[in-house]
Amino acid sequence: MKTYKQQDLANMDDTERARFVNCLSGFKSANVVGTRDRHQQNNLAMISSVVHLGSNPPLLGFVMRPKSATRHTWENIEESGVYTINQVSEEFFQKAHQTSARYDREVSEFEACGLTPEFEDGFHAPHVAESALRIGMQLVEVIPIQHNDTALIVGEIRWVEVKEKAVKSDGYIDIESLGTMAISGLDGYHSTQRAARLSYAKPDKKLEELDVEGRSKDS
Repeated sequence: MKTYKQQDLANMDDTERARFVNCLSGFKSANVVGTRDRHQQNNLAMISSVVHLGSNPPLLGFVMRPKSATRHTWENIEESGVYTINQVSEEFFQKAHQTSARYDREVSEFEACGLTPEFEDGFHAPHVAESALRIGMQLVEVIPIQHNDTALIVGEIRWVEVKEKAVKSDGYIDIESLGTMAISGLDGYHSTQRAARLSYAKPDKKLEELDVEGRSKDS
């Protein structure tokens, strides 16, 4: 094992440090966030920080980088109050990664990267037609993280579209069957392989392996 002290991180150049620190949190979900401004200009941005914040009400959050640079996604969310989260699959992960390029505001990442915008009736923000799991979100609050001028964007789920076969009778979504990718660092993309589902953990009960439907493999 090699130990990296705080000063070692400080001594790295910016690009090396960004890659190194971004890997430390392990595998992350790969999503693109769809927004639209008041001029009907669509925007799409790769986000690797989406996290579950609660199920009742159903909340998801993600981190936006500092506003010191232009952030079309952040601006559009604050303006319209809605956005979509679209899981990235093996079929289009390269196109999704390209959305992280700094396009001018008048350029739609959907068009520039070869992805297809679709809309739910009455919902302002576009979702990605190629995604097998897309979520319509309503902005709840923006929580500033003052130490580095970022913010946690908190939203409530308004609707979900997912391939029906992936949703099991107990509510479990078989994400792997959708071909969803995971991200390591800034630019590492990974397909996944489920090791197991496990039974609900209790102090006085032995864990059981479950099949994808949530049934005990021993029964």
